[in-house]
Amino acid sequence: MENVVVRDATLADLSYLKQFEQALIKAERPFDPTIHPDPVSYYDLENYVTDENVKVVVAEIANEIVASGYALRKKARHYLDHDDYGYLGFMYTKPSHRGKGINQKLTETLKKWCIDRGLVEIRLTVYHDNVPAIKAYEKSGFKSHINEMRLRLNE
Repeated sequence: MENVVVRDATLADLSYLKQFEQALIKAERPFDPTIHPDPVSYYDLENYVTDENVKVVVAEIANEIVASGYALRKKARHYLDHDDYGYLGFMYTKPSHRGKGINQKLTETLKKWCIDRGLVEIRLTVYHDNVPAIKAYEKSGFKSHINEMRLRLNE
C-alpha cells in the first residue's frame, strides 16, 4: 500500500477542500433531490480549519491531497448520558484512491481527537442508499443507529 500521511488541514489547503466539498455534493445529489441546485456549499471550511472545536484533516499520498474529513464537537440531547459528542463529516476520498483504507486512517485520527477531548461517542450521517459509504464506516466500527424518515409535501 502507498504511504498515506494524515495531517491537519491548513488554510493553504482551502482550494483542495472546496474541490472535495463540491465532489462530495455531486456524489450525494443522487441520494437527495432536496439539495439546492449549484452553487451550493455544505461547510464553512475556512472557519472549520481555524476552530478549536473542529478537527479538519487531509490524507496525502506522495504530497498529493487525496482525502479529507472532519470531527466537530456537538451538544448532545439533554436526555442522553453524555453532554457532547463528536460528529464526523466531510469524509471524501478521491475515486482513484478508494479501497486503500484511507477513510479508516482518517477516521482513526478523528476518533483519537474525540477521545483526547473526553468525548465518549461519535456520530455521523450517511444516506441509506450509499452502500459503499456504509460499508466503509462499518469497517471502522460504526453501527446503524437511527433511520431518519421524511415526507415531502406538495409533490
